[in-house]
Amino acid sequence: MQRKNETLNYYESHAQEFSQGTQSLQFTEIQDRFLEKLTPNSFILDLGCGSGRDARYFLNRGYRVEAVDGSKEMCSIAQKLLGQPVKNVCFEEIEEHEKYDAIWACASILHVPKVELGGLFGKLNEALVSDGILYASFKYSEFEGMRNGRYFTDFTCDSFSEFLKQIPGWQIEESWISRDVRPGRDEEKWLNLILRKR
Repeated sequence: MQRKNETLNYYESHAQEFSQGTQSLQFTEIQDRFLEKLTPNSFILDLGCGSGRDARYFLNRGYRVEAVDGSKEMCSIAQKLLGQPVKNVCFEEIEEHEKYDAIWACASILHVPKVELGGLFGKLNEALVSDGILYASFKYSEFEGMRNGRYFTDFTCDSFSEFLKQIPGWQIEESWISRDVRPGRDEEKWLNLILRKR
């Protein structure tokens, strides 16, 4: 619980700085790769929406989006950007049943300790319609612990495949490695995943 609180406190106190650093980043290649899997008017949950950058992109392309974040400050910033309500919801509070066609978890659920991540993947599976998809991204390494004031669970392709074997109901549809798009951080690598509910 303390790790979760420290991470949330980080985003509460750095919300403006974080939004300014991420809101205008060009992320369309990965966003479009996700949207290609969906039909028009699909319902997307933006889980840990941060500044609202991705939710705005999806809304502008005609998709229905529910945006949520664990930080009240980030919710306030995203709500102003999107012009629609943004719910202050923590990951473990997701209790929906076959509600969403897709879930977008960009650099968000990487803050969940691995010991709790399996349970969260179960909740997300339940929240998706049959054959729904989940996009998630993790920093590419074997590290787990506190880093720069936040808790991180990192994965490689192999370690995530091993992890997912323990969780029923998912199939890896695509996985790829990308560079960080933030200025001066192009040496950092990310693991991108598109999972399908089975």
